[in-house]
Amino acid sequence: MHRRDRGVRWRSKGVLYLFIFHFIFLGQARAQIRYSIPEEMKKGSLVGNVAQDLGLDITRLRSGRARIVTGENIQYTELKTDKGTLIVNDRIDREQLCGHLTPCSFAFEILLENPMELHPVTIEVLDVNDNAPTFQNSYLEFEISESATLGSRFVLESADDTDVGGNGLQNYILTPNDNFGLKQHVNPDGSKYAEMVLQKPLDRETQPRLTLKLLAVDGGNPQRSGTVNIYVNILDANDNAPIFNQSVYRAALIENTPKGSFILTVNASDIDSPSNGRLTYSIAKSKAGISDLFEIDELTGRIFVAKEIDFEKDKKIEIRVEAKDQGGLTDSSKVEIEVIDVNDNAPVINVMSFTSPVSEDSPAGTTIGIINVKDTDSRENGQVTCMIEGNVPFKIKSNVRNYYVLMTDAALDRETLSECNITVIASDAGSPPLSTKRTFYLKVSDVNDNAPIFPSSSYSASIPENNSPGASVLRVNGNDPDENQNARVSYILDDCEISGSPVSEYVSVNAESGVIHAVRSFDYEQIKQLVFVVKAQDGGSPPLSSNVSVKIVIQDQNDNPPQVLYPVQTGGSLVAEMVPRSADVGYLVTKVVAVDVDSGQNAWLSYKLQKATDRALFEVGSQNGEIRSIRQVSDKDAVKQRLTVIVEDNGQPSRSATVIVNVVVADSFPEVLSEFTDFAHDKEYNDNLTFYLVLALAVVSFLFITSLVVIISVKIYRWRQSRILYHSSLPVIPYYPPRYSDTLGTGTLPHVYNYEVCRTTDSRKSDCKFGRAASQNVLIMDPSSTGTMQRIQSDKSILDEPDSPVEKHTTNSTSNRSPSTTVIPNTEQTSPTHPHLRSHNPESHQMFLRTMVARLWRPYQATQRSLISGFRRQIGLLILIHCVNMVGGQIRYSIPEEMKKGSVIGNIAQDLGLDLRRLRSGRARIVNGENIQYTELKTDKGILVVNDRIDREQLCGDVTPCSFSFEVILENPMELHRITVEVLDINDHAPVFPNKEKAIHLEIGETALIGGQFPLQSAEDLDVGQNALKDYILSPNENFILRQHANPDGSKYVEMVLQKPLDRERHPHLSLKLIAVDGGTPQRSGTVNIDVTVLDANDNAPVFNQSLYKTAVPENTMRGTAVITVNATDADSGSNGFITYSLSKMKGNAADAFSIDGNTGTISVSGQIDYEKDRKYELRVEAKDQGGFTGTSKVVIDVLDVNDNAPVINIMSFSSPVSEDAPHGSTIAILNIKDIDSEKNGQIKCSIDGKGPFKIESPLTNYYNLISDQHFDRESISEYNITITATDLGSPPLSSSAKLNLKISDVNDNAPVFDKSSYSAYITENNSPGTSIFTVRARDSDWKQNARISYLLEDSQVSGSPVSTYVSLNSETGVISAVRSFDYEQIKQLQVVVKAQDGGSPPLSSNVSVKIVIQDQNDNPPQVLYPVQTGGSLVAEMVPRSADVGYLVTKVVAVDVDSGQNAWLSYKLQKATDRALFEVGSQNGEIRSIRQVSDKDAVKQRLTVIVEDNGQPSRSATVIVNVVVADSFPEVLSEFTDFPHDKEYNDNLTFYLVLALAVVSFLFITSLVVIISVKIYRWRQSRILYHSSLPVIPYYPPRYSDTLGTGTLPHVYNYEVCRTTDSRKSDCKFGRAASQNVLIMDPSSTGTMQRIQSEKNILDEPDSPLEVSWIRHIA
Repeated sequence: MHRRDRGVRWRSKGVLYLFIFHFIFLGQARAQIRYSIPEEMKKGSLVGNVAQDLGLDITRLRSGRARIVTGENIQYTELKTDKGTLIVNDRIDREQLCGHLTPCSFAFEILLENPMELHPVTIEVLDVNDNAPTFQNSYLEFEISESATLGSRFVLESADDTDVGGNGLQNYILTPNDNFGLKQHVNPDGSKYAEMVLQKPLDRETQPRLTLKLLAVDGGNPQRSGTVNIYVNILDANDNAPIFNQSVYRAALIENTPKGSFILTVNASDIDSPSNGRLTYSIAKSKAGISDLFEIDELTGRIFVAKEIDFEKDKKIEIRVEAKDQGGLTDSSKVEIEVIDVNDNAPVINVMSFTSPVSEDSPAGTTIGIINVKDTDSRENGQVTCMIEGNVPFKIKSNVRNYYVLMTDAALDRETLSECNITVIASDAGSPPLSTKRTFYLKVSDVNDNAPIFPSSSYSASIPENNSPGASVLRVNGNDPDENQNARVSYILDDCEISGSPVSEYVSVNAESGVIHAVRSFDYEQIKQLVFVVKAQDGGSPPLSSNVSVKIVIQDQNDNPPQVLYPVQTGGSLVAEMVPRSADVGYLVTKVVAVDVDSGQNAWLSYKLQKATDRALFEVGSQNGEIRSIRQVSDKDAVKQRLTVIVEDNGQPSRSATVIVNVVVADSFPEVLSEFTDFAHDKEYNDNLTFYLVLALAVVSFLFITSLVVIISVKIYRWRQSRILYHSSLPVIPYYPPRYSDTLGTGTLPHVYNYEVCRTTDSRKSDCKFGRAASQNVLIMDPSSTGTMQRIQSDKSILDEPDSPVEKHTTNSTSNRSPSTTVIPNTEQTSPTHPHLRSHNPESHQMFLRTMVARLWRPYQATQRSLISGFRRQIGLLILIHCVNMVGGQIRYSIPEEMKKGSVIGNIAQDLGLDLRRLRSGRARIVNGENIQYTELKTDKGILVVNDRIDREQLCGDVTPCSFSFEVILENPMELHRITVEVLDINDHAPVFPNKEKAIHLEIGETALIGGQFPLQSAEDLDVGQNALKDYILSPNENFILRQHANPDGSKYVEMVLQKPLDRERHPHLSLKLIAVDGGTPQRSGTVNIDVTVLDANDNAPVFNQSLYKTAVPENTMRGTAVITVNATDADSGSNGFITYSLSKMKGNAADAFSIDGNTGTISVSGQIDYEKDRKYELRVEAKDQGGFTGTSKVVIDVLDVNDNAPVINIMSFSSPVSEDAPHGSTIAILNIKDIDSEKNGQIKCSIDGKGPFKIESPLTNYYNLISDQHFDRESISEYNITITATDLGSPPLSSSAKLNLKISDVNDNAPVFDKSSYSAYITENNSPGTSIFTVRARDSDWKQNARISYLLEDSQVSGSPVSTYVSLNSETGVISAVRSFDYEQIKQLQVVVKAQDGGSPPLSSNVSVKIVIQDQNDNPPQVLYPVQTGGSLVAEMVPRSADVGYLVTKVVAVDVDSGQNAWLSYKLQKATDRALFEVGSQNGEIRSIRQVSDKDAVKQRLTVIVEDNGQPSRSATVIVNVVVADSFPEVLSEFTDFPHDKEYNDNLTFYLVLALAVVSFLFITSLVVIISVKIYRWRQSRILYHSSLPVIPYYPPRYSDTLGTGTLPHVYNYEVCRTTDSRKSDCKFGRAASQNVLIMDPSSTGTMQRIQSEKNILDEPDSPLEVSWIRHIA
């Protein structure tokens, strides 16, 4: 039943160990034994034989009163002293005793007395499989979205098995299923937990709920297990689109049905859950606003009437209905609605012609009116009859369908019937019938006999100058008492001139309203008034008129600023006025003279002083501009004064000019010059002079050296060539002058030069002059001439020639007409006299129409937009098409829309076979029932022209073909001719989206399936046919493609189709563009933005931001205290991203000790935390979202021990009384002291209270012996009350005490004791010698002389000197005093040792360390390190004038040898030339500018900076910083005029530069003169040789070209290439000869000449053989 561990083996060594332990521990033998037993043994079961294992006999156990000593409440074992055995005393449950700790054991001691022995015994409890795994909950429930991705993990609750080792939890088993697998993990504490892993996608629609079982089994024998049910609720994801139950819905609707009337209900279904399957219905946007006629209930799908429905507009309506779920998935269906006609339109009477008044002698049957009666209803509802109401001498007659003639039925008599009301009634045949009345008022006409009259004989008006062209000036009004046309007044400007120009260049008059407008902007300074005459003329025949005079006065405006005449402001020069220092108050410095070309108060000028160096020194006269002194000039005034004077006029708003006046306070002109040394232009002049001198010297030197090198190179080359030619064996040939070609055609090979010019990428922005031959000197030989060759100059470049015949033709055409001229075909080719036009065969007539339209429309479509406006001007002449119906009197024209007013449509007279006289006599006119008259009949020419803008889209909308009709009426006799004008569409409208400014917003779930369709808003294009909307384009993207469909009305609509799954976490928003393009030329397009908001789906598990959290918590922490907050994030949004936290079930007491806030993740204390039970907790935290996804993290919580357990004192043995002759170290008592806290809190310090000859020793852990520390003397002390205190080292410490009473004697055995182990004292430096520093004290528990203490200084060295030279010590009082005055900067502390010695014999003593710290005083001022202040030199910092605000000028660097706050330095600006320009950083000493440097600032600035420490009192130092405002170092030197050597250096440099330039220039010019002289001499020599009588001279191959095209050598071309201003940014390759082929004769050859490639310049060759000889002679 039991086993012995290694602790029992000591018995084999026998008695030796017993003696060793006896002598070491004074007879306290100690042996340790260990037993192992299984748990749950019965009471009385044998554990082990203690006597045998310890080597003790039974007698010793009884005599030693052997017993078990333990600190536990339960005593699990019992010692049988009669048998020496250890048996089970109480039930031992390993789980209750140790929990999950392993190995599990408990310990106790066996104590024997006389002598005392202590034997520890440890019993290990072994586990048996007596507990099955159990789950905390009876079931687990999960909610998992069907959109969960494969591999998603779901943490399961762990089972708990209180057994350990092999009997503990070993494995988890999940019931077989299609969707989930099981994955097991091990917690840090060794426990296991499992996760479900998704292996197959979930489908809520197929299986909305899963039921599983999780089995936990242990490894014991027999095996035990536990089970928990798992319920998985599958959450819906929006993965199914809506579906309509019908693809087409049909309904019938009576027109004029009231708004809100129900039509039908559409229905769609979505198999997703209620939230995702909730549908909304909408009507898709269609063309021409059809969708606006209806509205749909977005929830029920009921369709209602939204607007009035008219059968006459729409006989059948087709709309598209969309159903959309919450995830953005859609479906569509078509609804067809047939409209039923009702008789809701009464006949409409349109007066086509009505003559009133009518002359009283008009015969019977005279036509007085023609009316057109229409009824837009259909069938019998549109059949109309007409009649005249009442008994009147008129009748009505219908000659043509829908047209009625109103005529007289008898002769009219004005004296009997002066006027008459004629009522015409038109009724339809509907049920009930509808009718319309129209009353005509007829009277006698009047004649024109009154001219227009102006109410005033003349008009006057005024207008301010600088008016806007077109501004209205005034209105003239003439009245005419006549009626109608006779009273219509037109206004005309009478021809006259104003200042030599026609009045029409100044003003214009509106012919209708009489409003006079300004044609130009008037300038009062040029013209003051206008006088002209306006004529008013009426519309009678003949017209009458009258005149009136109009006077327009131009009013001046303040549009000219003052101009300053003096002082003159120039760019480079500086003009200054001099004021003597003796000038009195009111001294006239100068006068600012200004003028203003405006007049009146606009020219009144005032003068103000805007800025001044010293505003208290000068003033400016506000009226006269005089600058005078306002006080006496003093020496303190600046010598240079800068005044800014503003001259302002009195206009509204006022204008001004500014002038700067420089004033110098000086008595002489040289003094002025000496003061103005800082003028920038002087310095700039010197700098520029030096620069240009150096540049000139460099250029001349370069030219000189280059010329020498070139000349020497040419000479050497010519010499070599002459050597070759001189020794050649060529025969002699007639000589030709150099530089001219042989024109006799003796050459063989012409040269070709190719030149290449490279232009930069942006050279198109500027003009480029291509390379051309600057000169071409060619001698042309006349073959028939025997005289001197002729020399011609050719300056025309080959680039000036046209590249091709086409270009030549274009160039000639362009030069012969202006750029605005448009070439058009001859319009007579489309004359109506064409045989096809007069043919009565309909087929040939239609064929002619198609041919003409195709022929004339094709170039129109190919025309670019930039030519449309010009083309429209002539389009009427280009596409005149006539369609004549001879039987019905109808003709038809086709014209494009948007033709200009006045464009010709057709020749009516010719097409109708009428002459012009018939048109005029028949009062031919156009009648129609429309408000707008698009055409006008010109009866004088018999043509039909455009009268108003014709917009096909406004006229017909989507109807095609588009046309409008009207009638041409002629009277006497009446004729009615119907004209139809077909309007052809042009591409003048781009596709437009209804809300192009507002983007299309779509909300699509990221779970949307591939192939999901999302209808988009359709664009509208008012054009038709080819010009209409043609295609849609979607901007490139990864997720969507475009699919196009056609609506029933022919319009197109599009849908976006999902081709790649959406991911909200990567792209929560998509911005696309939908482009609609038409098919016109030029093509037009419209764009709308598409904003796609991706709706979140729960497809992401929570993720902790840390895989491991660590924290610590003290034990006994109050419940509810927050320990740590864990944080997990979920990439999903909204409810899908809402996370709840929980603690996973784990072994031990962790779940009972802590709780977690499910919302915030804050872990708090929920139970008792006891360090002595659990020193470390490891938790597993789970974060779970609303879709069942989980994430886990580990939290390690270290429990911090708190000193909450006081030591427990157990008296194991106590001997009293003690003999007085007890030896030193006699054991008085044995104590067992335990503290279950850890570390310092469990470390025990055992002491004896009070004074006594006792001490405590600890031979074993937790065991203490109370022993005597000296011999006892009963006569001195008869008894002792001993209090033993056990104190732990916790904070605060806890203690326990036990009292013992013992009678013993005492002896003196105590040395002096200091209160502290070391002392620290402080003294301020610069102390007085003898100052008391500190007092040390020691105590001695002895009496009298033994307790008398003396204090001594231990010998030691401080900085090489004895410590006694620094401090002294009073031997009686322990007072330490200073011997000298201390200096902190030399020594900062003293370390001395003080010895306390009692008066015993021998004396006892103790030492203590005393540290004396010297404290610093502020006894040292700051020291400035930079800038260095020296006596003779001056250091200045330079600040450029372009320095920005905050520019770092310099930094003052200082130190203080003091320490602490005495060394804290601050910087202040004490003085400055301009305090508003610079500031000093108070902490860092940086000097920075606080504003922009201006020209007014003094160039030399002097700053005084004070550096101050932080001591009490403070000490300071001062430094002066010189600052110069300048842009360059020479300018700095020019400011500091105390350096004379700089000026001298500049003067010397200029002198030597001028001298060097002169010498080099002389040498260069001399060389040029010599070379030119030699050349002239050679030329003269060659002329002499040329005119000599020599027959032949040696021939040298010329390098000159043959102008007849048969030569061998090239021309000399000079090329010029102009580069753009920014061509320096790019490379430019200048023109060069691509090839130069030169024939060189080999002097050693007698055969054919060889051809080699030469790139030498012709200038490299000698000019003549004489030159060769001269070079050789020189050589």
